[in-house]
Amino acid sequence: MNTQDTAIKAIRELVGPAGWIDDDDGKEPYLKESRGLFRGDCTAVVRPASTAETAEVVRLCGQAGIPITPQGGNTGHVGGGVPSGGIILCTGRMNRIRDIDALNHTMTVEAGCILANLQEAAAEADCLFPLSMASEGSCQIGGNLSSNAGGIAVLRYGNTRELVMGVEVVLPDGRIWDGLRGLRKDNTGYDLKHLFVGAEGTLGIITAAVVKLFPLPRATETALAAAPDLDSILELFKRVRGRAGDTLTGFEMMPRIGVEFALKHMPGVIDPFAEPHAHYALIELTSPRPDDPLRATLENVLAEALEDGHVNDAVVATSGSQSDQLWRIRESIPEAQKHEGASIKNDISVPISRIAEFMTRARKLVEGEIPGVRLCAFGHVGDGNIHFNLSQPTGSDRDEFVAKWQPINRQVNAILADLGGSISAEHGIGRLKTDQLAEFRSEVEMDIMRRIKCALDPDNIMNPGKLLKN
Repeated sequence: MNTQDTAIKAIRELVGPAGWIDDDDGKEPYLKESRGLFRGDCTAVVRPASTAETAEVVRLCGQAGIPITPQGGNTGHVGGGVPSGGIILCTGRMNRIRDIDALNHTMTVEAGCILANLQEAAAEADCLFPLSMASEGSCQIGGNLSSNAGGIAVLRYGNTRELVMGVEVVLPDGRIWDGLRGLRKDNTGYDLKHLFVGAEGTLGIITAAVVKLFPLPRATETALAAAPDLDSILELFKRVRGRAGDTLTGFEMMPRIGVEFALKHMPGVIDPFAEPHAHYALIELTSPRPDDPLRATLENVLAEALEDGHVNDAVVATSGSQSDQLWRIRESIPEAQKHEGASIKNDISVPISRIAEFMTRARKLVEGEIPGVRLCAFGHVGDGNIHFNLSQPTGSDRDEFVAKWQPINRQVNAILADLGGSISAEHGIGRLKTDQLAEFRSEVEMDIMRRIKCALDPDNIMNPGKLLKN
């Protein structure tokens, strides 16, 4: 029996039947990413039940040179959790909430906790954990941390990186770094947690974290505004932000085509307007003060925008269920788009002041390169993050369209570079964008990242081929 076989046998005995999957049917759900762009293979899916078990698994793999692909809920969009041999280390059994400190406004959680469960636990403690996204019913906080996930509340609360105070990490040699500190002020050297948040499992495995909690909102107001053009959407954002300040929690942009996709394919989606409009802004204000005049603020801004033509029509939700209906339109677009054929997707960000310029230039580019393409650009316009998605032309060949993914994205990236934007706002790099990252970042930045990777993982066993090319 060779070294790797010996290590695999030891790992199997360590985690037991509940932590070991090596049959083809059992492994299959773990081998492909959510959009079907990548599929891999592995010897086994290993599901340790504790940090100590994880550390021993990693130690055995490191000694035997077995690659490890960390995986959470496998909801990523760039192939970051797809294996290339070795084992998948799935954190789903490590799903305890270790502590909630309501006075310190912190919660200590294990990597396998489902995001929606953390939201519920925080609410039970009369607090808010604000990270929120469409996949929150299945994604895990470890994956959110590893990819520095964004979501719909970034405008007010920031990305996942800004919501974490400390982490526990298993290093590639099997050592455990306990950085679970609930301190808001700790000026003692390098802030190591930020090496691992957003590293996509290439430097170690996050097994637990201390995350920030916030006061639970006592007042919420939601509105959907219809606008004639993108400039009007941005003007509306400027006005709402100026008037509402930090009570502005979400500001989402939707094009008419995205709304039509949702109306056509997603049950329960309702258009609140009698007529179609070119663009829509979904706006949400929240406050911990129950008597905060959020509704008056929102209605006043919308009334002014209606009067000067920046808004064609608007509806302010009168109940929680109506607010949910408005959010359902926005949240349904990614799923609805799947029913319209293949999509070429770009998860990009630019400074808010450059959004209109990006959209004008990028639209002209893609419509010139792909006649009949259906541009469905939507997203978190309040923080500059646009999902610049292209649906294949009606009646066109799927494979021919998908073959244009990399060429068209490179041209879109050139526009982003010119405008000071980013090729990945919230989904990460994974396998999909490793070539693009090397082209988009300076050689100095790439060298720094490679040096960090080599220092912590010299044998390249941690998620090889992701983020940085081998």
